[in-house]
Amino acid sequence: MVAAEGQRDRERIEKLERENERLRAEKERLRAENERLQKLLEEALRRLHRQAGPFARNKPKQNPKTPGRKPGDGGGRRGAPQPPEKADEEHPAKLNSRCADCGGRVEYEHTAEQWQQDIIRKILWRLFHVEVGHCRRCGRRQQGRHPLQTSDALGAAAVQIGPQALVLAAHMNKEMGQSHERIARLLALGYGITVSRSALCRAMERLGHRVEPTRQALVAYVRRSPVAWMDETGWRVAAVLRWLWVMATRKVSVYAVQPGRGFAQAAALIGPDYCGRLHHDGAKAYNGFVQADHQACLAHPIRRCREMIEAAANLRTVRFPVQVRELLQYAIAVRERYDREEIGLPAMRAIATRLQNGRLDRLLSLPQRSAANLRLSNHIAELAPYLFTFLRHPEVESTNNRAERELRPAIVNRKCWGGNRTENGARTFARLASVLRTAYLQDKDPVALLVPLLCAPKPFVLDLIPDSS
Repeated sequence: MVAAEGQRDRERIEKLERENERLRAEKERLRAENERLQKLLEEALRRLHRQAGPFARNKPKQNPKTPGRKPGDGGGRRGAPQPPEKADEEHPAKLNSRCADCGGRVEYEHTAEQWQQDIIRKILWRLFHVEVGHCRRCGRRQQGRHPLQTSDALGAAAVQIGPQALVLAAHMNKEMGQSHERIARLLALGYGITVSRSALCRAMERLGHRVEPTRQALVAYVRRSPVAWMDETGWRVAAVLRWLWVMATRKVSVYAVQPGRGFAQAAALIGPDYCGRLHHDGAKAYNGFVQADHQACLAHPIRRCREMIEAAANLRTVRFPVQVRELLQYAIAVRERYDREEIGLPAMRAIATRLQNGRLDRLLSLPQRSAANLRLSNHIAELAPYLFTFLRHPEVESTNNRAERELRPAIVNRKCWGGNRTENGARTFARLASVLRTAYLQDKDPVALLVPLLCAPKPFVLDLIPDSS
């Protein structure tokens, strides 16, 4: 009996030793995991305070491609500006009679041409002699107007900014993110035009009113477009959080600053009954467009899977995001094969059906023990009907990159001055940015478009509405 009790005590001791060893190993694993997560947290906090430099990467590519022109004969011609048919000025560049190296006599062989483009710093003052009168019948005041005038204002407002200078200022402010003060300095330094920040601000607001009919026509065009892209980003108006929305096609971009990022704001821009193929980032706000054929951006869940893989604690939790990423990347590879004409449209649509009803359904049916994997599974389940539209319709793209590119100039502006100080400023930004960005997409000169609009007695719709036929 004593021997039996001794045996039980030894077994109990061995069990406690094994449990102690297991707990020690678990403690070591948790310590290492805590250090890893602490490091990730510190990197994330540092990244919040670090300015995003151009071409910045957390992990540079191991074998990046060499920059510049590729070797061989297939690179095409080297680009160069084409000179005009006639020069404004011509100057001879004479040979020295003696060699600069050895002092020998220099013999003439031939004459070559070199062209130079330059800006002449000159201000042009226009004086309009405005005739003023009244109607003999009704007695109302009347005044003349020259085609180069941009306003009928006289008296204290008789000195104004010319149309070309104002269009250049609007382009620099809304497209390039320069402040009114810097634009005023540039106009003074480069062209000798003296103007205040407030005068520029008021002039751009007047230009914004002029382009509003064009913006409304662009809104109507996108609403009836068969394919559209939408996105939104944070904005500030008088230091209060707002949202800058964009809706775009391949040739048109329209902006709006709105107080929220829900379905009501999206519907106010593109219309609640939009029935085309709508690209977006997968936010729930877009689910309200029940008549639209959706395509959720695949880049967003792929990026989310990559971040989960980097932060995964063990192989069991990393398996699911790896499988989701591989599935989405395979779908993109299928579309690339179609674009290279390696497979036809029926084959691509058949693959989309197999992915939707086969691999994706099997992935989503897997039980998830990790909370992060469960959230990812629920998110993919919500996006499931919208993931493979681009495999069924060739005009649809796999990502929302087009809308994000259209937001990029505004985001650069936001980094410079944060947003707008007033609601009028926000409306002016949306109006001018819509017209200027659309002109860029259509490769049209904004100066040639906006100068006649400024000089016209009444606003009109600019030639920016693509042919709908």
